[in-house]
Amino acid sequence: MTEEFEAERPRLTALAARVLGDRAEAEDVLQQAWLRLARTDADVVDLPAWLTTVTTRLCLDRLKARTPVPVEEVELPGAAPDPADDVVLADTVGLALQVVLDRLPPRERVAFVLHDSFGFEFATIAAVLDTTPAAARKLASRARARVAQPPAQDGPADAAVVDAFMAAARGGDLARLLELLAPDAGVSADAAALQAGTPERIDGREAVAAFFDGSAHAALPVLVAERPGYAWYHRGEAKVVVDFTVVEGRVAGIVFRAADGVLAAVERRAVTPAAPPSSER
Repeated sequence: MTEEFEAERPRLTALAARVLGDRAEAEDVLQQAWLRLARTDADVVDLPAWLTTVTTRLCLDRLKARTPVPVEEVELPGAAPDPADDVVLADTVGLALQVVLDRLPPRERVAFVLHDSFGFEFATIAAVLDTTPAAARKLASRARARVAQPPAQDGPADAAVVDAFMAAARGGDLARLLELLAPDAGVSADAAALQAGTPERIDGREAVAAFFDGSAHAALPVLVAERPGYAWYHRGEAKVVVDFTVVEGRVAGIVFRAADGVLAAVERRAVTPAAPPSSER
């Protein structure tokens, strides 16, 4: 059984890394999958299929745990049909697309990666997600439509919000922090950032504002996949990135990232002029 598991490890690691966007976390998931296999009393007839299901469900659990704000899975207006022979978008996954994947609802993300990256049939994906093949197809279609959408042209406005937020954090302006945060704002982190000492999860505007109040003095403005963020540097190298999601002029989510692929693509940027205070919504 050990030899069979090791033969499947490269494929499963690639699958988990694509779903989670973090190789270290993927390897941790594989260790959990091995422990489950070692402890199971079931007669495993098709080991590759069993391991794929267990690994993907472990990834799905982690995605659900790290999602700071629940995202309603709704049909996107004008979404294209989902032909099974579509061009495989995920073959060209880079940092920019990984950032998009990070913003997909967990079930959409899993369906998209399993189908478009690894070519699984929707019947198999449905079994993993405990749904029907038709529902699995729709999840992948929604995800594909989101991935294919061009990025919103509001970078400067987002940068102003991010920079105003960090200025308020450094200045200890709690009222301004609360004003710039969405009511359901949350903080999460990837596995590498957790190892660097960041918090795993913070939920709610008040808790997030309290955490950042008076902090982040050493963080510098950067671009993360062409989006405004901040990073802590050590000896000229980015060590932890603060990745923001800005929705309608407010910070809706913050993710601490320290995965090698993210850090390698970080670029320094200039600070955007301060955003004017907005009226309380």
